[in-house]
Amino acid sequence: MAEVAGLKGDARAAIDARLGGLVELSHTIHDHPETSFEEEQACAWTADALEAGGFSVTRGTSGMPTAFTAELGKGPMVVALCAEYDALPGVGHACGHNIIAASAVGAGIGLAGLADRLGLTVRVLGTPAEEGGGGKITMLDDGVFDDVHAAMMIHPWPTERLQGTCLAVSHFDITFTGKSAHASAAPFEGVNAGDALAIAQVAVGMLRQQFRPGDQVHGITTYGGQAANIIPESVTGRFMCRSTTLAGLALLEPRVMACFEAGAVATGASFSRTDLAPVYSHMESDQGLLSLYRTNAEALGRTFSLDDEQVPRPTFSTDMANVSLAVPTIHPLVRIEAGGSVNHQPEFAAACVTPSADTAVRDGALAMAWTAIDAAQPGTLRDRLLDR
Repeated sequence: MAEVAGLKGDARAAIDARLGGLVELSHTIHDHPETSFEEEQACAWTADALEAGGFSVTRGTSGMPTAFTAELGKGPMVVALCAEYDALPGVGHACGHNIIAASAVGAGIGLAGLADRLGLTVRVLGTPAEEGGGGKITMLDDGVFDDVHAAMMIHPWPTERLQGTCLAVSHFDITFTGKSAHASAAPFEGVNAGDALAIAQVAVGMLRQQFRPGDQVHGITTYGGQAANIIPESVTGRFMCRSTTLAGLALLEPRVMACFEAGAVATGASFSRTDLAPVYSHMESDQGLLSLYRTNAEALGRTFSLDDEQVPRPTFSTDMANVSLAVPTIHPLVRIEAGGSVNHQPEFAAACVTPSADTAVRDGALAMAWTAIDAAQPGTLRDRLLDR
């Protein structure tokens, strides 16, 4: 135990020595929000920070210009730390991916000087487009996680939770195509694509009464026509279907698609679907790793009373879930003081560069580094991870 305590002390010292730079990285990414697959600056800044910390960095992983792989050490146990850095349209870093990126860099730096002593290969992955693009799924399909024994990341949240309920989700556009006409002089000559979308949305709304628990559908109109006095020839909506499992999603989607078909049948329009990303799966957290994370987070003053009281978990979707079905994975939620706001609100974006957020960068980095140190110790967990 004394040796483990010493290793954790070394990791703490390494992270604290670079803490100013980690916080600066978090703030810089926050101040320059870039959406999915456009994270050129955030990717470069994150990769540069790891390169400065002694990592060997390969950019453009899996054919994605805003992805990278940073690696250090040659141990038999490979630990992957996932850095997200994409922002949301309109509200910037309202999901705190700036904190995620900086904490992943910090955990990597904390482990860098210990990798050989622990028998680790430390791999920090720059994973673009979590907000609907599925960068991790592309990397997973490309074999980037094939030799990984444990994968980790933290996510800022208004409450401290060991895990959320991660819903399987599909992202897609629906385009209705009709025929334009003068809305006053000859509306009967037109086929109203806008009406088709309206009927479909009403049908989805009525279908919700029969949704199974955990099923969700939400969407927006991204293009609604050119002018009020022109029957819209083309209208597009962006939608997401979610369910508690991939199997549930497979049952939900045909029912939702029937609603879009109803809009087309009722108006005489046609419709098409464009998938925007790979399907995100449900998540299966590794309980052994999660138990270690809890102990280490509690050592930093974090508490998990909501988990102990079995308060319902928050629901969300992430491409880290797909990784969890292939690799032992954890995705705990780290509390920041959000002033009553929640993720994806402008107020939460503002909270992601406060002293509380900066503390989350340090605590997230330390808790992940310490968890990796514990997992690397000889014993049943290390054996299980190496045997995967």
